[in-house]
Amino acid sequence: MSRRPAPAGGTLVLAAALAGCASSSSDSAGLADPALPPGAQAIALDGTPLFPVPIADERRSVLERNLAEARAAYAADPSDADAIVWMGRRLAYLGEFRGAISFFTEGIAKHPYDARFLRHRGHRWITVREFDRAVADLEKAARLVEGRPDEVEPDGRPNPSGVPIGTLHSNIDYHLALAHFLRGEWRDAERIHVRRLAGAENDDRICSSSYWLYLIRHRLGDADGAARVLERISPGMELLENFDYHRLLLLYRGTLPATAFDPEPGSVASATVAYGLAQHRLIAGDREGGLAALRGVLDEPEWAAFGFIAAEADLADPTRLSALPVR
Repeated sequence: MSRRPAPAGGTLVLAAALAGCASSSSDSAGLADPALPPGAQAIALDGTPLFPVPIADERRSVLERNLAEARAAYAADPSDADAIVWMGRRLAYLGEFRGAISFFTEGIAKHPYDARFLRHRGHRWITVREFDRAVADLEKAARLVEGRPDEVEPDGRPNPSGVPIGTLHSNIDYHLALAHFLRGEWRDAERIHVRRLAGAENDDRICSSSYWLYLIRHRLGDADGAARVLERISPGMELLENFDYHRLLLLYRGTLPATAFDPEPGSVASATVAYGLAQHRLIAGDREGGLAALRGVLDEPEWAAFGFIAAEADLADPTRLSALPVR
């Protein structure tokens, strides 16, 4: 885990982001938690303070330029919903999750019927390990969009094709199901992923929900139901983003060996794959090896990755694995 204080530029980024912003709510809500050490963004489930992960200079310059553009749009019209959303999103990409939460909170106050702010704040409550708050926000977001037309959600980090694969409704559901998973509420998470799969319009969405649904059904002791999830998975699926989920599903199906995985070290993909491989060992009944692999996930630097957070949850409460076999 990144236990070091944030690089000097990190606090300067946040200060610059807020400089000249008209709204006082961004200066107070969510920027700091008195229980956090200076510079920390969250406390891991094992009590470890979590600091922003260092970003390569070239990548950081792009992210800071994007943030400067978002800041200019916000300064021009602090009431504009899009400007507030992008201030929060751009801060989060720089690892300033508390600052992001502050802007999403401002957006909720100014635009209480715009579900985007609850959707994004719910995501970042997950990031900072506040799962109860995440569920509350995402459930409210789901109620707000119920019966309304769906909309494509623009990507902050576009995939190589430049084609967004997510929508507001599907992203609310995905993050709500994840929050339930992290709280060990398997039935709630299962219900949402079943619904999400029923409306899936692309292979990326099929893979993201199938991955978690497969794990959830094993947590429920439903190996047959988990196997049925894999029937929809094939090597020829057309994906734009969720390659790691797809490959892990092929592993679970038995058409790809565990040795085929070689993600970029230290990346979000590396944490995702490491967690998926640990689950494969646990589901096979290798409790000792699976737990060791879960502990290895926590050696990854990208502590905001969902696989990292899920590994924390599994290690913090071993009863979450009680329905899995032990050889």
